[in-house]
Amino acid sequence: TAKSIDKDEWFHTGDLGVLDEKGYLRVTGRLKEMIISGGLNIDPAEVEHLIAQNPNLAGVQIVGIPDHRMGEVVMAFVKLREGVECKEKDIIDFCIDKISKYKIPKHVKFLDQFPVTAYGKVQKFKLRDMAVEELGLTK
Repeated sequence: TAKSIDKDEWFHTGDLGVLDEKGYLRVTGRLKEMIISGGLNIDPAEVEHLIAQNPNLAGVQIVGIPDHRMGEVVMAFVKLREGVECKEKDIIDFCIDKISKYKIPKHVKFLDQFPVTAYGKVQKFKLRDMAVEELGLTK
């Protein structure tokens, strides 16, 4: 908690957000979830918003995973709509020309459900750990 309060006594929550035209703040993510790839910041919520527009998907979660060259790269975990078939390439191709190349997922994993807390919040750290283990990466 002491690290969250700066010298001017501002409390830094780590939340990211945007102000709308009426001055309302909309929380869009967490600073801790920010992906840093090759020195560039990637907001997972931005990539999730884009990929969620794919009509074949029932859900998407974006996490950063370790990469020896870039520091981190984007990985997408997706849930397909019932009865739909989709491949990793389909998800990646959906992103091309819609988002900067460095924000396009380098890996895609299909899941039937996302790990969630008792309150229904997705546990992104579990997704990240799953990716590290399955891809044989080191943290």
